[in-house]
Amino acid sequence: MIDYKIVPLAPEAHLFQVEMTIQNPDPSGQKISLPAWIPGSYMIRDFARNIITLVAESRGATLRTEKLDKQTWLLPVCQDPVKVTYQVYAWDLSVRGAHLDTTHGYFNGTCVFMRAHGQEEQACLVEITPPEGERYADWRVATTMTACGAGKLQFGTYGASGYSDLIDHPVEIGRFDYVEFDVDGVSHGIAITGRNHADIDRICCDLTRICRQHQKLFGGLPEMERYLFQVMAVGDGYGGLEHKSSTSLICRRSDLPDKDMGEVTEGYRQFLGLCSHEYFHLWNVKRIRPQRLKEAGLDKEAYTTLLWAFEGITSYYDDLALARSEVIGHESYLELLARTVTRVRKGAGRLRQSVSESSFDAWTKFYKQDENAPNAIVSYYTKGALIAFALDQKIRQESGNRLSLDDVMRELWSRFGQRDEGLQEDDVERTAAEATGLDLSEFFDSTVRGREDLDIEPCFDRLGIGYRLREASDTKDQGGLRKEGSEVAKPRLSLGIVVRYERGEPVIANVFDGGAAQNAGISAGDTLVAIEGLRVTESNLDSLIGLARHVTPIRITLFRRDELMEFPVTPLAAPKDTCELWFCDEVEGQVVEQRKAWLSGDT
Repeated sequence: MIDYKIVPLAPEAHLFQVEMTIQNPDPSGQKISLPAWIPGSYMIRDFARNIITLVAESRGATLRTEKLDKQTWLLPVCQDPVKVTYQVYAWDLSVRGAHLDTTHGYFNGTCVFMRAHGQEEQACLVEITPPEGERYADWRVATTMTACGAGKLQFGTYGASGYSDLIDHPVEIGRFDYVEFDVDGVSHGIAITGRNHADIDRICCDLTRICRQHQKLFGGLPEMERYLFQVMAVGDGYGGLEHKSSTSLICRRSDLPDKDMGEVTEGYRQFLGLCSHEYFHLWNVKRIRPQRLKEAGLDKEAYTTLLWAFEGITSYYDDLALARSEVIGHESYLELLARTVTRVRKGAGRLRQSVSESSFDAWTKFYKQDENAPNAIVSYYTKGALIAFALDQKIRQESGNRLSLDDVMRELWSRFGQRDEGLQEDDVERTAAEATGLDLSEFFDSTVRGREDLDIEPCFDRLGIGYRLREASDTKDQGGLRKEGSEVAKPRLSLGIVVRYERGEPVIANVFDGGAAQNAGISAGDTLVAIEGLRVTESNLDSLIGLARHVTPIRITLFRRDELMEFPVTPLAAPKDTCELWFCDEVEGQVVEQRKAWLSGDT
């Protein structure tokens, strides 16, 4: 057995201390290492860089260790148990890292627990201790790691069946609000850390409906003792990471509902969608998963072309489940779907990279986006979600509404997830064809490996949903439901840029290929100063660009680095890249039934 003890040694200095005891070290010399990446987040993060000190000893004598590479140490030949003590700097407030201060502590196992090479299958015991001091007397523990003597939500000893199990149960320690609900006989908990005034009972009620919807789709929950939503409420933040029986989430505290909230707000809808997304991963990613990720070590990249299916299909069902569970209305869901179309259409990279390529290159492109990303890559999340929607509608249409993508997901669960069998790279497409009896090869060739725009309008037509692409009304317009008077009387002019405001200064974040700014020589990183001699602010940028109706070209003054420059620019008509959807009033009964079946999850 491998024993660990983790101590919040110095919360004010953000230091965890970990003691790792190896009872039977490799007689030829034991290697130990920390992972370079965390499952579910496909980027090399080099967690070992946060190790501050490391000392090994046996029977009271200090051992000389040798560092082999950036994350691996070699212990000398030793016949007796070895204890390795190391300190980890924890100041990454994210769902992927480790964080410790005087208000709380959080860690993923990949950030703090060393792996003993060759002993990954050994069972592990972990003693989690509180920080010293009276100020921490009321801290508790929230994790789904198996308790081995520790009381509920208490410090003490926990266990894992092996190293992969050990690092799949993140731990939150500190003060938090906590409540439980039941799904299919399994206890589900919600722990909210950070200052908030959330109506946790409402969150509990809404998540119950969403979780039951996902459970209904797959015909039951995976085998697990309990499930936990770990929520960190902050001033500004968003993110989630899935685990085998829990998820770690970061959200704005303003996104959480208070007791006075009536209808679901946009922020709360986003939070519920995030919860829904990570919960769907219980099946799709944590158990239905590519063989290449299942067998991957965590010391280097593991490549697959299937992230479009695992993240894209999940992104389709996360919002759809909100509507199917009736947590949000159908029009609210339609708004979300329209915004997904808009996000895909606004990036020229969709015409240069397929979702299959985007999946494979996630390590170097999607997770390392730069100023040119909108021109070079496509998101396997958003376009993957639209592919899932189109595939769902194709199956429903060609099967006479007897089958749907739901049936494909259940088949993937039966064939692979329940059997803990990894998928080969063609198994999603093969299973979809075999489960439906349809020839889907052309569909997958064009949508997954192709780079052209999806022919998505016919999908909406068969559901009695109106669809159109229009110019954005301003730089913040993401589309949504059709609104009266949304037609633009005069074509809007555009520079083809995205601007972010840093301390009030408008800095160009992205310059789109073929746009007016790029044609004039303006670049990402330039700071806008004035247009036609008038200072640029967050509130007047669109109106200043509109001066081109009277003066062409317009003079744009900016700083590039510390050099003041001026460019004559002729704005172009804004592209029609913003999606509007609406439910058509007069449709045939059969269309209404098809729409109802889709939105309810029935066939």
